[in-house]
Amino acid sequence: MLNPTTDPSVTTSLAEAIQSLLPALEDFMRFEDQDLAASQYPEWSTSLNEPLPERGRGAETTLRILKDMVIPHGLRTGAPGFAGWVTTMPTVVPVAAAFSASIAGAQRYWLQTFNYLERLALEWLKELLGLPVSYQGTFSSGGSTANLIALAAARQWACEQRGLDPSRDGLETLVKPRLYASDQVHHVVGRAAGVLGLGRSALISLPTDDALRLDVGALRDQLRRDKTDGCTPIAVIASAGTVNTGAIDPIGDILEVCRKEQVWLHVDGAYGGFAILDPEVAPLMHDLVEADSLAVDPHKWLAVPLGCGATFVRDRALLGRALTMEPAEYLEGSASQDETIGSQFDGLGYTFHDFNLEQSARSRGVTVWAALNEIGTEGIRSRVTLHNSFALHLAELVEASPVLELLAPVTLSICCFRYVPTDLQGANGNTETLNNLNREILMRLHREHHHIPSSTKINGQLAIRPCYINPRTTLSDVDGLAEAVERIGKETWAHSAAAD
Repeated sequence: MLNPTTDPSVTTSLAEAIQSLLPALEDFMRFEDQDLAASQYPEWSTSLNEPLPERGRGAETTLRILKDMVIPHGLRTGAPGFAGWVTTMPTVVPVAAAFSASIAGAQRYWLQTFNYLERLALEWLKELLGLPVSYQGTFSSGGSTANLIALAAARQWACEQRGLDPSRDGLETLVKPRLYASDQVHHVVGRAAGVLGLGRSALISLPTDDALRLDVGALRDQLRRDKTDGCTPIAVIASAGTVNTGAIDPIGDILEVCRKEQVWLHVDGAYGGFAILDPEVAPLMHDLVEADSLAVDPHKWLAVPLGCGATFVRDRALLGRALTMEPAEYLEGSASQDETIGSQFDGLGYTFHDFNLEQSARSRGVTVWAALNEIGTEGIRSRVTLHNSFALHLAELVEASPVLELLAPVTLSICCFRYVPTDLQGANGNTETLNNLNREILMRLHREHHHIPSSTKINGQLAIRPCYINPRTTLSDVDGLAEAVERIGKETWAHSAAAD
């Protein structure tokens, strides 16, 4: 490779470098091999565990290690049978867009196409989700940060109602802040409370109903008690798709309580927000567009590269006050005062650093633009609807099986179930035995490599928990999982009985 500069790194021959890796990447994406990362762990971990080189090994050697060692042992979240947690491998076009951005849009600011697409992608997402155009949107690294940004706005609003400015003056005079969510809320909300200075103990965990949705009566009673006790309600967090079971909190009823009690409503739709596109689910989600803030994760159902969350806040100016950053002469002062554009550096373009936690940031919007430009509203609606139907189909298989048991209602693309051998059905006191059995089934599923669900616990019962958001999954993979659980369950239980 040519190196025309005095810098020790290669700064040209990009096509040659990428071309050398493409065959390995294409091979990896076929998912024909077994889990090499696990089976060959001693070999590749030992090979990579080298000391920091004093003299660099050069471009060719580094690219060869990537091709021969790193890529073949990568993460198989795109394999058709992968349905674990709420993550997936991105599809091809958004990956190409992300790669393009890393070269041609390495920063999201200034007068350039990637900055423009940052704004346009946010506008497209608002249209997709049915949000008013007036909402302020911003991209961040994922649901953790997206929820944190929204709750920063909620904190600002609640304090301003009491004559305080927490962003400017701190929280010294804020009295007993409270956040409210169900016991199924994602645990990043508790961390956000800690980071925002409210304290993790400020998050009040409320009970759920039989469908594992927030109990609205309990919320109403808790808010009234806390107000009587002099607490400061900051926000109620409603889940538009919990990560445990896919349950959707009764957003409309929660909104009614929030408006009556004058409390901010934030909807965590990081997983399930896009389900508003499914006609069967939309009636449960229509009040989502009335929330004060909303978080969604394009790197989940939209299948763009990981590290892309989005926050939308009703009040643009409020979000700006919550996260504003004082101007710096070296940055804003460098922009031209002339309206004539003579250079792309004459202005910062569409700016987001007053609505975000990041100053420098990569161009995330181009990946969302690329995904939506490729498949459109119809494409993402079809994907979401199909994946929700996978979970419903699996639930039907479970209920038709003599040895499988459904542990939670299916609302979105998650189905929670377990294996129950016939001689344990209807018996009490077998929770630990069944939990251990289903944990072993889960581990065997993972080691066979064809089906990778995750697990959760529902009322103390361990559930096998596939979550379908993977664009490469087919109906045969869903059928195969049910068959594999029955087969492995039968074998594992027979072996256990023989050992006893």
